[in-house]
Amino acid sequence: MTPSYRRDFLKTLLGGAAGLSLSARVFGQGSPTPITSTKISDNFSLISGAGSNVVVLSSAEGLLMVNGGLPQFSSDLLKVVSAQGEAKRIQALINTDWHLENTGSNDALGKTGTKIISHENTKLWMKTEIVVQWQRKTYAPRAKEALPTQTFYTTAKMLFGNEEVQYGYLGQAHTDGDMYVFFPGPNILVTGDTFTVGSYPVLDWSTGGWIGGLSEASRTLVGLANAQTRIIPGKGPVQTLADLKAQADMCAEMRTRFIAMMKKGMSAGAMAASAPTKDFDAKWGDPELFIANAYPGLWNHVRELGAGIL
Repeated sequence: MTPSYRRDFLKTLLGGAAGLSLSARVFGQGSPTPITSTKISDNFSLISGAGSNVVVLSSAEGLLMVNGGLPQFSSDLLKVVSAQGEAKRIQALINTDWHLENTGSNDALGKTGTKIISHENTKLWMKTEIVVQWQRKTYAPRAKEALPTQTFYTTAKMLFGNEEVQYGYLGQAHTDGDMYVFFPGPNILVTGDTFTVGSYPVLDWSTGGWIGGLSEASRTLVGLANAQTRIIPGKGPVQTLADLKAQADMCAEMRTRFIAMMKKGMSAGAMAASAPTKDFDAKWGDPELFIANAYPGLWNHVRELGAGIL
């Protein structure tokens, strides 16, 4: 890490109140909205308002959840989830990454013996203290009962009731433990926070996220879907393949632009001042955090990006 990078990096971290309020907002720490449930297929419901989108599959053997909302909303969320299956037991919970808005029900469900599934990297992060430098926040290791009880590395699948459940690793994207969950029967794809609506994706470089990986992950998700796929982002309404392609195109273009700027020796501040995202801001909003987090994430991958940066 060069001295000039260190100086600029510290300026980014110590940026200002606007950056900090934005980082809190994207991590789901703002005011709660009512927890609501919407039927998206015969046996599937989308629950929103608990900090993240939660997808519930109801079968004769019980309930399967994808993501678990924030801890402070867990009790209310689980009441809504239980109502989807007439008080059936929650048999399985899938965490698409380690962040609290996706793992907030782990503690309660882990105590009841619910199987908790995640990528291996997500479990490793949850077992340790996590210093998220761009948030200026430290997350304590999670309780033993909150930890995933089943992990995978590349892809896996299972049968839950009569529904096939496919899931796979998305690499270093939003974090380094991101995964998708695909239900081929009803053609529903759950993306977690690798796909966002109305705001730029969060590149959590403190736990392995970066723009190059997010670009690759977006292309992987596009390859899993078709025009009929109902795509569930981390937050927000159901999306289409066209929406997902728009993010993939944006990420690919921003990867190219950010790398070109680094090869010119531009600092994070200079990159932001040049308004590199202006073509996309109307769709994705304020780019401040996106640009600030892209910079250290690129430096974490500087060797693979080739000559002309160091």
